[in-house]
Amino acid sequence: MVKMMLVLSERQKLVLALLVRDYVETAEPISSGRLVKNYQLDFSSATVRNEMAVLEENGFLSQPYTSAGRVPTRAGYRYYVRRLMGEDQLPAHIQEMIRHQFYQARHDVDDWLSLSASVLAQHSMGAAIVTQLHTEKARFKNIALLSTRGRQVLVVIVLSSGEVHQQTLVLDETLSQEKLSGVAAQINRLAAGLDAKELEDIKPGNAESPLKEIFEVVMNTIKESEVITSGEVYRDGLANMLTEPEFSEPEKAKHTLEIFEDRAMLDDLLSRTVFDSDAPGVHVIIGGEDTWDQLEDTSLILASYGKKDHAMGAVGILGPLRMSYSRGVSTVRFVSDLISELISESMES
Repeated sequence: MVKMMLVLSERQKLVLALLVRDYVETAEPISSGRLVKNYQLDFSSATVRNEMAVLEENGFLSQPYTSAGRVPTRAGYRYYVRRLMGEDQLPAHIQEMIRHQFYQARHDVDDWLSLSASVLAQHSMGAAIVTQLHTEKARFKNIALLSTRGRQVLVVIVLSSGEVHQQTLVLDETLSQEKLSGVAAQINRLAAGLDAKELEDIKPGNAESPLKEIFEVVMNTIKESEVITSGEVYRDGLANMLTEPEFSEPEKAKHTLEIFEDRAMLDDLLSRTVFDSDAPGVHVIIGGEDTWDQLEDTSLILASYGKKDHAMGAVGILGPLRMSYSRGVSTVRFVSDLISELISESMES
């Protein structure tokens, strides 16, 4: 159990930071002698060993077995990320290379998101997860109704964020394309710019009219668009994770795959962190933060893109607890800022 320790000495902070850095690179318990030798510390191995013992007593380090070196605990990683890591940026040449990749792609949001997953996986060496734009307050823009066959109608609903929803509806009666276009025009006049709550105050047509039936489809679409589960999730780089020694056992590899594909957990996590936060920037979830038990052996680095008052999505990477947080945070931050910039430019053009 982690004891309350409000203040670490400067030397303890240094030892913890260096130990985390070395362990991330080697995946082997780190000894005091190794730290003194590798970083040419101006204090002895015995002094470092004493500081490591204090850090272990307070829950920041653990010793896998007797006479072994130490490894960081979840609390140790959390302290390192929140108080010691600082804010690194991707090297300028990496930033330029990523920008070039995006500007070479088609000017299409889906292409940008697919590319984002690939770039994140490549440069962070983690498993990338990217969600489509999500409208926090969905608003109706327009509807088109297309006659297909008999009573079947293709309903195409466009939201103010640019999201497009399509579905086939079977009406109680067959309507000509002319009548369908008339119904669409009525709905466009009644509902333009309204959100789900505002739409509830509108009473279109009688109980059995096609107008009312189609209007209810509009209402349901707007409500569903305010649920985070709408839209595709782009994934890449799972093989990066599975090559890490932490996931060499088949059972752990299987569990990692399940986490990577678990949409319900991702939606819950995003809704309670990235999309529910007034603090912009990068969110680091280490070992599930004692909330998501299935993540106890993994960490997530997440950031939103887009605009909170318009539409937002999320980009992030999943990796072991022993991940390069500095590289991951700087990569996620840069990619999220770049997508936001590109989307903003495309909306203004």
